Amino acid sequence: MVIEGRCHCGNVTLELAWPSHRAEIPARACSCSFCTKHGGVWTSDPSATLSVTMKDSSKVSRYAFGTRTATFHVCSHCGTVPFVTSEIDGQLYAVVNVNALENLDPSTIRRAAANFEDEDVVDRLARRTRNWIADVRIHDSEADSSSRTAHGQ
Repeated sequence: MVIEGRCHCGNVTLELAWPSHRAEIPARACSCSFCTKHGGVWTSDPSATLSVTMKDSSKVSRYAFGTRTATFHVCSHCGTVPFVTSEIDGQLYAVVNVNALENLDPSTIRRAAANFEDEDVVDRLARRTRNWIADVRIHDSEADSSSRTAHGQ
C-alpha cells in the first residue's frame, strides 16, 4: 500500500510504501520537548520504503538537538515536520510523521506514547537500525531540474 503525505504547503511530499502484511500503523508520540511542541507522532517499518520530494530544498530547515543523531526536516514555509532522518554507519534511516499522511484511514493508526529519554546513544542507534525505514530516497526537484538544464536535457 502506498501512502501519500506532505507538509501543509506541499513543498515536501512523501510516498510511503507500507508493507501489505501490516494492517495497522504503529504511531509513537514521542515525549521529548521538540516532538511535543510540534505534534510529532512517528511511524516506521524496516520493510517500508520512503521517497521524499522537495520542490524547493532551500525552504527545508534541518534541526538536530540533544544527541544530534537525528535530523528533523522542517518546512520553513509552513512549519510542518513531515519526516526525520538518522544516518547510521553510512546508511540513511527515517521515520514519518503520521500527521503529514493523507490517504490513510485514521482507524488503522495505533497511537502510543513513547519515551526515549533514558536511552544512551548506542541503544538509540541500535533501535533505529532495527525499527526505522532503511530504504529512503530524498529528491530535490530544484536541483534535479537545474541538473537537467545544465546538461541540455
